[in-house]
Amino acid sequence: MTVARAPFTLYRKTTLILDAIKFHESLFALPFAYTGMLLAAGGLPTLRQFVWITVAMVSARTVGMAANRIIDRHIDARNARNMVRHLPSGKLKLTDMMALTGVALVVFFLAAWQLNTLALVLAPVAAAYLILYPYTKRFTWAANLLLGWALAIAPSAAWIGVRGSLSWEPVLLSLAVALWAGSFDILYHTQDRDFHRQEGLHSVAERFGIFFAFRLARTLDAMAVVVLLALGILIGLAWPYYIGLLIAAGMLVYKHRLVSPTDISRLGISFFRINAYVSTSVFVGAALAIFL
Repeated sequence: MTVARAPFTLYRKTTLILDAIKFHESLFALPFAYTGMLLAAGGLPTLRQFVWITVAMVSARTVGMAANRIIDRHIDARNARNMVRHLPSGKLKLTDMMALTGVALVVFFLAAWQLNTLALVLAPVAAAYLILYPYTKRFTWAANLLLGWALAIAPSAAWIGVRGSLSWEPVLLSLAVALWAGSFDILYHTQDRDFHRQEGLHSVAERFGIFFAFRLARTLDAMAVVVLLALGILIGLAWPYYIGLLIAAGMLVYKHRLVSPTDISRLGISFFRINAYVSTSVFVGAALAIFL
């Protein structure tokens, strides 16, 4: 019976770990990383580059999410919305998450090493940012914006993975991602404003109020669209890119119609999925613009 239960136990723990770090949400940032990859290659990269860029992106996100769960576990235990997370609720042990972080970190460095020298040199910088970011909510309201830059690493990192150098094109794409992701994080944490005030934590909503948070989020999304439009024009991308961007812009408008300063009840799964639709629309548009 012990032998028979071992595979089930391993499967169960793996499922819990993947759920704890929201592994499926890798879809949010991967399309933007792939956009940077295609632009860098001017088409399809080599299979080797594609595989290691994918491994690097997924492992880097795993490092960030696992570290976040570890660092914030005591805060999550006091937050009614987050106390059901896997560490506070006891579904997973601290050692489980620490082991995951260590393994993901090794895999990330391995992937960077397999890509090129610059990727390997910058990998510790990216990892440090992803690990240290969760601490920022303890001392600055700009933590929401700094989360945006954590996701914004992906497009520039993918570009470096292909070319072994960095230029203005991926930086512009990363800026758009930072604005887009920062907007989402601002809205997401409006539901924790009262808790943040009680705990002495910081966010845009806690510092400036929910109405201002919504206005800033809309402004950041509009700026993200403008930056993406400028990127397409400056690079000279063909018309499918602008169709994809138009769809993404429509999804962002829809996102802001789902919630309001007086009704954040729909900050749920459907709201999360919009992020995947936005990034995927831009990626598909860019891919068609490159290949057609």
